Amino acid sequence: MKWWQQSTFYEIYMPSFKDGNGDGMGDFAGITSKLDYLKDLGIDGLWLTPFYPSPKVDNGYDISDYQSIDPAYGTMEEFEHFIKEAHQRGIKVIADLVLNHTSSAHQWFQESKSSKDHPKRDWYIWRDEPNNWESFFGGTAWEYDETTEQYYYHAFAKEQVDLNWANPEVKAAMFDAMKFWLEKGVDGFRLDVINFLKINDQFVDNPYDASKQEQEHVYDKDQEGILGIIEEIAAFVHQYPDKFLVGEVGSEDLDILKQYSGLGKLDVVFNFNIGSISEFNPEKLYQQLADTEAAYNETQVPTLFFGSHDMSRFISRFGGDEERAKLIATLMLTARGVPFIYFGDEIGMRDWITEDIAKMKDVQGIMGYQLALVAGKSHEEALVIANDKSRDKSRTPMQWDAGEYVGFSEQKPWITVPNEAAKVTVESQLDAPESMLSFYKSLLKLRKEHPAFTLGTYESLRYEDGLMTFVRKDESERILVALNFSDEPKTLDVSASTLLLSNKRTVLDGKIILGNEAMILKEDLE
Repeated sequence: MKWWQQSTFYEIYMPSFKDGNGDGMGDFAGITSKLDYLKDLGIDGLWLTPFYPSPKVDNGYDISDYQSIDPAYGTMEEFEHFIKEAHQRGIKVIADLVLNHTSSAHQWFQESKSSKDHPKRDWYIWRDEPNNWESFFGGTAWEYDETTEQYYYHAFAKEQVDLNWANPEVKAAMFDAMKFWLEKGVDGFRLDVINFLKINDQFVDNPYDASKQEQEHVYDKDQEGILGIIEEIAAFVHQYPDKFLVGEVGSEDLDILKQYSGLGKLDVVFNFNIGSISEFNPEKLYQQLADTEAAYNETQVPTLFFGSHDMSRFISRFGGDEERAKLIATLMLTARGVPFIYFGDEIGMRDWITEDIAKMKDVQGIMGYQLALVAGKSHEEALVIANDKSRDKSRTPMQWDAGEYVGFSEQKPWITVPNEAAKVTVESQLDAPESMLSFYKSLLKLRKEHPAFTLGTYESLRYEDGLMTFVRKDESERILVALNFSDEPKTLDVSASTLLLSNKRTVLDGKIILGNEAMILKEDLE
């Protein structure tokens, strides 16, 4: 059993977790100061979003130097100190790495665009005429460059220029970047949009889906040869002992997702078929869990997450109810898979919706606003579209206390602190037994105490009329998890069982579960 199969990860969005030097931006000094909080919470690993030098058009996912620390986040010495302190507490660290594209400010691209004859010209994708491919942020995926009178390809923002992975020099350079950080002590990588590394080299136009009024991305991702590259990356990283690879595969299609993980490939991929469910639908959630279990082979492990820096916070998108959020947390931390908690979800942080487009930071939301205006929408209509597309909603500062800037910084943060933020803080929940934070701690403690949650298989997985139940079993124990997503009381046979956890601390009266409740029971093995 690999260490990561028994781990719970915690995603830190670098700019927003904790400011350690008083400039309004999160940094390594800030994270290091909160390592004891994270250890006490009970997590085993951290996933850090990009911390490399970047113009931050897409908040760090546009990298301009792959082997340095962005000054906004500190120094290399502070990074090395952070790694040392995390490891001393038994906390692993995986780094977010973007292999698909660089910043347009990267020296490689500056050289590539300088001349058609430059040795790095073929490090990127250039054409005399664009095809119809669209950016995943909206608009054309091609940008005209006047210097050499050609177009370059960008799957996302025009400042995020796609690398040409058909060029072996590009592959070697990116492998050097991985080697650099592995030797600095990181425990693996989260690989951004990893299924975009290959494109159709004939540049066939993508079809258009008239029913959805959108382009189908058929020829600009998941292309032939991509799995060969994945296997090379996995073999390279796994030369180093005990390293972990998680891939962001831009798809909710289980048939696509399952191709990227398993023996000789990525250790896991994010299961967006489960994690990105847009509204509360327990029946759909159960079906995706069951479908994933049926589709995966014995070498594949699912991931379990409901929040990230790219999506709305799940407590907001599932209706804002704390008891429901506790049910989802219970599912994430007890079902089969590797769980990823998004920072702030453990205290129930909510989405931020801006009423002022000038306060929006996310390029995806800003582009949505601009394209809506071009399409003839009013400012008010465009702002609704911008908020819908914007990822700022889940990127606001961690709410540590009720101070002016919620304990994140002594200075005005880089992004707005929501008006209601001081009502939901770590400080107010630390010593409150019924709080969201206390519930997460209890769940994580149980997860460590009972190997069935990490080593066990499903003995059963069922859903009926709002009640989801599953039994996790290993050689020593059988544990029943019951999640009542309805408001109607449900009856279970819980004879010869020991209550381990209930979000309402219900006293078992015979065989009943109250409405909208999670219960975890250890059953006697016969």
